Amino acid sequence: METTHRVFVGDSRDLSAVDDESVELVVTSPPYPMIEMWDDLFTELDPAVGDALANGDGRAAFDAMHAQLERVWDELERVLVDGGIACINVGDATRSIDGSFRVYQNHARVLEAFEERGFEPLPDVLWRKPANSAAKFMGSGMIPPNAYVTLEHEYILVFRKGAESRAFEPKADRRYEAAYFWEERNQWFTDVWTDVTGELQSIETTDDELRERSAAYPLEIPYRLLCMYSAYGDTVLDPFWGTGTTTLAAMCAGRNSVGSELEDAFLEVFDDGVDEIPALSRSVGRARLERHREFVERRREDGEGFEYEADYYETPVVTGMERGIRLREVRDIERIVDGYRIEHAPLALE
Repeated sequence: METTHRVFVGDSRDLSAVDDESVELVVTSPPYPMIEMWDDLFTELDPAVGDALANGDGRAAFDAMHAQLERVWDELERVLVDGGIACINVGDATRSIDGSFRVYQNHARVLEAFEERGFEPLPDVLWRKPANSAAKFMGSGMIPPNAYVTLEHEYILVFRKGAESRAFEPKADRRYEAAYFWEERNQWFTDVWTDVTGELQSIETTDDELRERSAAYPLEIPYRLLCMYSAYGDTVLDPFWGTGTTTLAAMCAGRNSVGSELEDAFLEVFDDGVDEIPALSRSVGRARLERHREFVERRREDGEGFEYEADYYETPVVTGMERGIRLREVRDIERIVDGYRIEHAPLALE
């Protein structure tokens, strides 16, 4: 199996390099409006943002920032296939502007914008971010009422383009081989993720400003979403590519990918680590199998049996739909003009 992974340097408000209805899944995390580290970026996109902040008008700045993101949402509507899924990872922001402290509800604004474009909202996910601080509040400490809870979660908003799900050819191998294990379904499709506890993705660079602007989410998040909402052969888009976490997940999961990124320096950093991807993909696949085997042992200890055997792995499975699971690993990476071409093979167990 072969996949391609293209990355373009450019403004995600214009994804003209991506064809109409050529993407099955979007997985992305945009810059969050009203988070100070993104003020300069939004001001570059629209000077009215900077003017509003300077004038202490937080609401106007918030509206102007989201107006720029909505131009990207217009592009997502164009490039997604009917029935395609968009997963938007976004956090709310707390900020004091002109002496007034409040929360700016980014998730609500994004939800409204997608509904206005005809997307169907699907059940979303809250995931709890790794936190290093023991403080669980903001404000004046122990004296009521001027303390506020700390935002320790982000939203994964899930939308479908149109009212109907995608259609597949009957018994399509690329869909059944991309199945997930029964216990993975139970873990992944809960609406609160508290088990994504690894450190946030970091990039290896001596450029402090570039590291600060990376703001990547953990690899586990896009990897799960790709497994949940796409099949082998699908294409996933990340219009806010950053450190390339979504592309990395697509490589490990055996999907095609497209990314758009303003800073070409990120592409150079990603390219420096490409040779490590085959080992990473193998590790990810083997970890899934190992977790499944641990589940099998626990289930047997509880006195529960299994009716089915996996076709490609020496392990029982709970349902018939799991029998065809066939994990992939990266065997070879070829650099092409605008990205990478990857050869995948069935996961090697030894």
